[in-house]
Order: sequence, then C-alpha cells, then structure tokens
Amino acid sequence: MLVSTRGRYAIRIMLELSSRNPEERVSLAELSEKQDISLKYAEAIVSLLVKANLLDGMRGKSGGYKLGKPSQEIMVGEILKLTEESLAPVNCLDCNPNECAKAKTCKTLPMWTRLNELISGYLFSISLKDLLDGNVEGRIEK
Repeated sequence: MLVSTRGRYAIRIMLELSSRNPEERVSLAELSEKQDISLKYAEAIVSLLVKANLLDGMRGKSGGYKLGKPSQEIMVGEILKLTEESLAPVNCLDCNPNECAKAKTCKTLPMWTRLNELISGYLFSISLKDLLDGNVEGRIEK
C-alpha cells in the first residue's frame, strides 16, 4: 500500500480542522493556504470528505468547513479508505471472496491477509484526536 498525496492531504486538512474550535468553520481558501495545497486540489478532497459526512460544509458568508463528528470518532483508516483505491498490500485481497486463481494453493496468501489485518487494524485504531495528542501507538493487539 502506497498512500497517495490525496490521502496525506486529506489527513492534513482533517487535522487542521481538528485543531480548531469544533464549532468554527474554516474557509476552503484558508485550509488550502494553511496546508499549502492548491485550491483546486483541496476543493476535490474536501468534496469527497463532505460526501462521506466526515466534514460538514456550508456555503455563504459565514460558511466554511468543520468536522462532521468529534475528532476522537474519526479514524485515520476511515479517511484513507475513502481517499485510496485500496488499503490492501496486494491486489488479490481487494475482492471478497478472493477471485485469484491461485488463492486455494497460495502459500503467501495467509501472510498477506495477516498484513492486511494489521494495517487496517492499526489505521482504524488511530483517531484524529490521537494524532493531535501525539498518540500514534494505536490500540492494535500485539
């Protein structure tokens, strides 16, 4: 899994909003400037986040964006799953059931499956609040 700029920028935008008063709306222009993301790219990312209800957007004079729910309820995995085509380390794990012709005899499939579980478990165990607080250990089983 390689996280794209869209995924990284989405997390940065969400963190910027997490660091603010929860009721404060921030303009797209300010988010774009603060995070050094082109306005057009920021607009595409924010649109995706609004559609997924991770952000609440409002137009007009007092408009802007704020988090769609508290920062402790928004998980990094949720953001990345939205922005990336896949979080899986290998393509054969993208379909359920696994449609790979070698799935029944593949000696590496259990390893890739476990790695996928670890990646997802880790990313879905870290909230925006955890990132703000510097708690990147997550709550994954060891």
